[in-house]
Amino acid sequence: MVCTIGAFTSFAAGSLSSLARAQTVDAGEQAFRSKCQVCHSVAADRKPGPMGPNLRGVVGRRAAATAFSNYSPALKKHQTVWNAKTLDAFLAAPSRVVPGTRMTVVVSNAEQRQAIIKYLTRTK
Repeated sequence: MVCTIGAFTSFAAGSLSSLARAQTVDAGEQAFRSKCQVCHSVAADRKPGPMGPNLRGVVGRRAAATAFSNYSPALKKHQTVWNAKTLDAFLAAPSRVVPGTRMTVVVSNAEQRQAIIKYLTRTK
């Protein structure tokens, strides 16, 4: 009986952990759709969005490093590599991080930024 309870507890804890990760990703996808998808895409074909580059695989990529043709000169000069820290700063204040950027959307909510970044991290 103790073994059964222990196994159930382990299973339940693992399931809750998986559920929490799924909810974070879902929250990230929802936040991406509401804040980012107007301009950007994460489509597997890597085609850009209506007004911005495709963000699939953006984590670990140098800024302005895709075939998107309408990067601002400021972003082209900005030689950062996107990671959780640089994306968080950029999403919080794009024009402060890259003066002259064309990105106007600000994600002021830190939890929402983290959810978006986690979502983008999973798009490879």
